[in-house]
Amino acid sequence: MKKLSVCLVTLAIVTLAGSASAASIGIGAFGGTSVPIVQADNGSGATFGIRVPVSVVPLLTIEPYFAKTNGGDKNQDVNGISYTRSGIDVTSFGANAMLMFGTGLQMYPFVGIGSATAKRPGLDASSTQYNFGLGLGFSPPVIKIAIHVRGELSALLEPDNSESSRKWANLTVGVSYGLLKFPPVP
Repeated sequence: MKKLSVCLVTLAIVTLAGSASAASIGIGAFGGTSVPIVQADNGSGATFGIRVPVSVVPLLTIEPYFAKTNGGDKNQDVNGISYTRSGIDVTSFGANAMLMFGTGLQMYPFVGIGSATAKRPGLDASSTQYNFGLGLGFSPPVIKIAIHVRGELSALLEPDNSESSRKWANLTVGVSYGLLKFPPVP
């Protein structure tokens, strides 16, 4: 039910933003590294996905996303016995809200919410995901392509409603292409 709710809210935001006074709509891809924070049973891995930035007003962009993170295997010693645990793979989707500052060179803090599924042998859990971070973008004035570098913290709440969570620090590099640009609304 949570996944359906997040999908419907994301779709409504994108639809309303697109029909109200959107300045532009784009599509982008990203990849990078994901480092677990205070997780003794999970290793670093790769993260990649797609983003669809929708400029709502000059300063605000809503960005639906889909992401896949592959956790690395981790060696652990328990009572003198060493074994290797499989990394946690996370599939997530949701939306980020970004405050865009600048034109050719942009800086943008962002926050987001989504739904995530964490999997590995013995684990298959869906939960709410929260993101926040800072991005830098560079877009030459003549072309519709932009390059983005982001640092973010991503947290998955445990599905049993306990107050614990799993957190990752992500560093990504991406490229986006401006699909549509609308004239300013008078």
